[in-house]
Amino acid sequence: MTGDGSWANSTRRSWSGLIPKGRWDVGRDLVAACAVAAVAVPEQMATARLAGVPPVMGLLVFVAGSFGFFLLGSNRSLSVGADSTIAPIFAGSLVLMGASGTPHYLALAACLAWLVGIIVVAAGAFRMGWVARLLSVPVITGFLAGIAVHIAVSQLPALLGIANAHHDLLGTLANLARNIAHLNPVTLAIGVAVFAITFGCEKFDIRLPGALGATILAAFTVWMLGPAAKGIAVLGIVSANGLEPGLPNVAFADAARLLPIALIVSFVVMIQTAATSRSFQDDADTAEVNRDLMGVGLGNILSGLFGGFPVNGSPPRTAIVRESGGTSRFAGLFAAVIVATFLVFGLRLLATVPEAALAGLLLYVAQRIFRVGTMKLIAAQSRAELALLLLTATAIIVTPIETGVAIGIILSVLHGVWTITQTRAVTFERVPGSTVWWPASPNFVGEAHAGIVVVGFQAPLFFLNAEPFRKTLNDAIHRAPQPVRAVILEASSIVELDFSGAQTLASLIRHWKEQGVEFYVARLESIRAQEAFEKFGILALLGERNIFHSVADAVEQLEHS
Repeated sequence: MTGDGSWANSTRRSWSGLIPKGRWDVGRDLVAACAVAAVAVPEQMATARLAGVPPVMGLLVFVAGSFGFFLLGSNRSLSVGADSTIAPIFAGSLVLMGASGTPHYLALAACLAWLVGIIVVAAGAFRMGWVARLLSVPVITGFLAGIAVHIAVSQLPALLGIANAHHDLLGTLANLARNIAHLNPVTLAIGVAVFAITFGCEKFDIRLPGALGATILAAFTVWMLGPAAKGIAVLGIVSANGLEPGLPNVAFADAARLLPIALIVSFVVMIQTAATSRSFQDDADTAEVNRDLMGVGLGNILSGLFGGFPVNGSPPRTAIVRESGGTSRFAGLFAAVIVATFLVFGLRLLATVPEAALAGLLLYVAQRIFRVGTMKLIAAQSRAELALLLLTATAIIVTPIETGVAIGIILSVLHGVWTITQTRAVTFERVPGSTVWWPASPNFVGEAHAGIVVVGFQAPLFFLNAEPFRKTLNDAIHRAPQPVRAVILEASSIVELDFSGAQTLASLIRHWKEQGVEFYVARLESIRAQEAFEKFGILALLGERNIFHSVADAVEQLEHS
């Protein structure tokens, strides 16, 4: 189930990799923990607000997510907690089942965390990390752009000091348009200042606690204004009372309604966690994505146990751990301990934190995930994939977010399937003066051998492209200027065959043999393809004498036969 057949062995591997090879530098881990905690406190509160739950819940799920990853994860730097990418996805669905902030809404969020945790743990245990590669970069970029628009629009009311009872994008924009004359310039100034300070600090040095400093400054400003601050919405008295472990009180019917959104959120969690794990893997190790998924999944389960909401791996906080010199998963654990201490002793300090400050932080997050540079690069290099990006972003913006995410997933998979189905058999020619055979093209003038057709297929051969392979291989033979006596399939790129692909290849071999044309295979390098040749009977059909290590060897054999 976990690669060597047991959960226990996987857990032992997780603990054996806890301390880095060589000397463990606890001081560096403590420094990294302080840097992460300084960013996490205001960021997690802001994300909790985005998720439709009390800000204090953001701190709680950070502790739960970090501890769960500490127990089962692999990556030494990965930070887990509330995430602005997934919060709008599930918040938009949960609000249709219960009003934001109500006990029922909180129970639904906790149940969703449980479901996501179970799904992600199972995905890691059954080594399904490959699923995270189903979304292409253009689709992910469009997905994040759409999420960024939702975040920005949802925070405009708090930024402008305008009351808003709408949870949908169009309703919020319409409300703002009607009441824009009543905006509060003080809240606007606070939000913009928090955004600017956070943005500037990260540009200067990612380790600077700009978000924390800006939030403290905003709270101090409200405190100094005193009575003049009337009309500025603040967090007020924040309490952690009632945060006790237990199963969410949710009816079976509600849990069943949560399952589709749990699958979507789980998919996004897997994609982001896998990408972050691979981006910040240790130089001496390879990314163990499946173990990291199990760690993030356990973090979700613990979050649900304490009445929290789904958590995710965070690229920015992970980068802070790495940039601050963290050497082990203890950095994440220490950060969780610091935040937990704040939960117990420091919540009274949040009373004068203005909601506009959290809105400024979320606007900063929105601009960070709106990847303009990537969009420009895609636009310059592939108009078709730019269209894919724009379609995904539009779907996220104009439809319910979970529907838009599903559309993006479908578009990405269809794009991948379409790309594979466009693979065609190509004719190879010999590079003059050498034994190298190369795909024919307008920019390459090669040599052919009379009566011999060399073709290649530069993709796995399976049900999606078996018929185009049959047609284009036959076309290449029919286009030959002289009668063909032998066909050589250059198979270096055929890394896999399924039943349909093997049957198509076998039928081609039989057909051309019946026409008096010998069929050879050269450079069948993939072990999996070799096993498929034997399993599906193609090796027996060809005969071992018709399998060659290179096209040149096959041609030489033909010329001497």
